[in-house]
Amino acid sequence: MMTSADADLMRVLADPLRLRIVNLLARETLCTTHLMEETGAKQTNLSNHLKVLREAGVVETEPCGRWTYYKLRPDVIETLAGQFAGLAATARAAADNKRACP
Repeated sequence: MMTSADADLMRVLADPLRLRIVNLLARETLCTTHLMEETGAKQTNLSNHLKVLREAGVVETEPCGRWTYYKLRPDVIETLAGQFAGLAATARAAADNKRACP
């Protein structure tokens, strides 16, 4: 069963730019400059989205000199994916269940 935390995470990932960032970070650890180049987003906008992703636990930071690198936390994505897989399995098993109308 999905919790309110899962619903919050889905809202976080539903934003097109945040989903783009997650997809980029799935391939490699990147700094803000790289993410600006890849997405075309302005630094302030990108920083706001990265803050949301950090607070949701989707990404973590890695300081490197004057740069901050961001990397995806795959365990968070796997947990959500597992819950969707469980939901799909439940729906398949219950496909023939139909409640009678009164």
